[in-house]
Amino acid sequence: MQASEPGSSYAGRDAIEAEAARLLARLNSDPSPDDEAEICAWIEADPRHAVAFARAEAAWDASERLKSAAADITLPPIQQIISEADQRRLSRNIMVAAGVAILLFVVAAIVTVRTFSGVERYETGVGQMRDIALEDGSILHLNSDSEVEARFTSNGRKVRVMKGEASFEISHDPARPFDVEARAAVIRAVGTAFNVRLRPSLVELTVTHGQVTVHCGDSPLQQVAAGSGAVIQPRSISLTRLGPKIVEQRTAWRAQMVELDGETVEQAADEFNRYRKAPILIGDTRVSALRIGGRFRTTDSQEFLSALQLSLPIRVVDGEDGSVMLLYRDNAADGEPPPLA
Repeated sequence: MQASEPGSSYAGRDAIEAEAARLLARLNSDPSPDDEAEICAWIEADPRHAVAFARAEAAWDASERLKSAAADITLPPIQQIISEADQRRLSRNIMVAAGVAILLFVVAAIVTVRTFSGVERYETGVGQMRDIALEDGSILHLNSDSEVEARFTSNGRKVRVMKGEASFEISHDPARPFDVEARAAVIRAVGTAFNVRLRPSLVELTVTHGQVTVHCGDSPLQQVAAGSGAVIQPRSISLTRLGPKIVEQRTAWRAQMVELDGETVEQAADEFNRYRKAPILIGDTRVSALRIGGRFRTTDSQEFLSALQLSLPIRVVDGEDGSVMLLYRDNAADGEPPPLA
């Protein structure tokens, strides 16, 4: 690992934030179309630029609101008899309060940079899948209960995965890189195909064609080629070489299928719950660790439940709300003959 000079990262961040502030002031002073294009290009050039610009916008908006509120205040006559020392102390208190208000506003703000071209949002409900032709010729595939935002300009193409899972077939355009933002990670492609899934504590990347680069936090830029994947966490990127079978399993949802290869019943139930409004529940801890294999349709979880009962000591109990409870089947207690070996 190559060490960096002390304070170098802070200096770089300070320079970016100073430039963001300068460009924002320029944007708010009747800019020309050329000015807007230049500012947009700077924002699109680096994810850090976008974050710094959003922070500057938040601080600017908070400051304007404070100025407006201050202009509406009519000072009472009593101020005329306040001593000069008291006035200085009052001014300091107001400045501190204003600074705290601005800081809280910036910290609490949800940073979403909206550039001049606008943002398109695409989403799916539980059990729904969509294939979407984007304006640049790329194809976006959305899995069940997923949501993305897409933003295109003359300088770049950006999609943010907000929830769920998405697969991309990127139209080749070297002059306009295609960036996919998934939590803290930025995945960049020119002409390739890959799959992004947001799991509870990580982002799972699978590349099926071409190659992409991945950047996350302070981690170095990584290249991921077809047949490989990455497990992306806030502070690390772990590359993995995937066999064809695993790639097929991870992308089986595109054909509305779930492929299981020795997963536990608990893992399999979680997978099917992505496509069900009423969940499959584990009602006995002895069921969780049992393992199951097979290929099942996402639209027909009953097929999966039938396979559980036929191949494993599991009893399925239907709930009135459409949910399903999986219980361990004790043949002796149920008065049933033991299964054939």
